Amino acid sequence: MANVSIVMGSDSDMPVMAQAAEVLEKLGVEFEMTVISAHREPDIFFEYAKTAEARGIKVIIAGAGKAAHLPGMCAALFPMPVIGIPMKTSDLGGVDSLYSIVQMPSGIPVATVAINGGTNAGILAAKILAAGDGELLARLKDYSEKLKNDVVKKAEKLEQIGYREYLSQMK
Repeated sequence: MANVSIVMGSDSDMPVMAQAAEVLEKLGVEFEMTVISAHREPDIFFEYAKTAEARGIKVIIAGAGKAAHLPGMCAALFPMPVIGIPMKTSDLGGVDSLYSIVQMPSGIPVATVAINGGTNAGILAAKILAAGDGELLARLKDYSEKLKNDVVKKAEKLEQIGYREYLSQMK
């Protein structure tokens, strides 16, 4: 049964939302994913958000651009944590989405990650779930250790070959 629901208002958000899915897969967290619009299909959206808890969902990750109502509307209807991912937009670069998500009224919180921050949204969802799951917490610690080791290896390589060669290998 899925513990996390990943939702987006448009399939154009899929590359960013897939980052959250990939992290959850690596950490062994089950999720569902869908495209749903709070604006274009409010009746379907309301039913989805109101039934998420009964479906076993513990965290919703909602991506949205421009007016960015999807995360806030999820938070208004779903009683557990919602993580908003502001999408980069062509008009204002995603700052519009960020401001929309972080300006929730008192009593309706939405945790918010960086613009296009799909990976961090997945990690944050896993960390929320890990508060009551020791096995998931251990997998998160292993994931963090791997990130650390990757940076150490890159630093060692840079020291060995110098910045010019390192840079040329990055291209």
